[in-house]
Amino acid sequence: MNSKNEDPRVDLSWKRYLFPPMHKEGLRFVGIFAGLTALLFLMTCSVGLVAPLFILALLATIFTFYFFRNPKRVVPKGEGLVLAPADGIISNIKEVVPPAEIDMGEEPLTRISIFMSVFNVHVNRMPVSGKIHKIHYRPGKFLNVADKDSEDNEREEYSVIMANGTKIGFVQIAGLIARRIVSFVKEGDELQAGDRFGLIRFGSRLDVFLPKGIQPKVALGQISVAGETILADLNGTQNTLEGEEK
Repeated sequence: MNSKNEDPRVDLSWKRYLFPPMHKEGLRFVGIFAGLTALLFLMTCSVGLVAPLFILALLATIFTFYFFRNPKRVVPKGEGLVLAPADGIISNIKEVVPPAEIDMGEEPLTRISIFMSVFNVHVNRMPVSGKIHKIHYRPGKFLNVADKDSEDNEREEYSVIMANGTKIGFVQIAGLIARRIVSFVKEGDELQAGDRFGLIRFGSRLDVFLPKGIQPKVALGQISVAGETILADLNGTQNTLEGEEK
């Protein structure tokens, strides 16, 4: 429930959709395209043939701002909820042995894969609250990650230990267009579910490894929203409908 001092109104204005906050990682990219756009605009005033280039640069500036958008999310409250770390589509659910480097054991665990296109928000959020246990960077190739295991792709692998000792694993995977994995955290950091932990530039995939015996609450083809969509419930029940904006 909202407190007496909390404004219960939800922002439904057009600004929410057209001018969402942008992550600072995108500032230099938007600055480069905006500078190029301004230069081409000045040239267009005297040379008409440059006009198409000006339009392309303007579109690139708008798209870059759109790509690095960083909207607030309302994170469901409740113990044991595993949230989607990324916007995208649930592209695969299967039993897979997690990477050895993140210390999740040698038995196959349920892995939920979320494919992000270039049109999705690419800021990634913590699936659960806890302490970052392991982070392992694995160099590799840049192959299509939409519908394969993609073991050869570049990736950043994580495991987090929750307050009750439960471990959750998740992996950022670079794709065909994505060329840069950015992590905001280090081993030992303590974060809350829904906190931002990284991003991947220009399309890729996020995998989440659930503990043994936990069944997913999402289906193939379902659209996920980072920090809001519930992938699984470690307690087996839905705890609450309340949420906290982050």
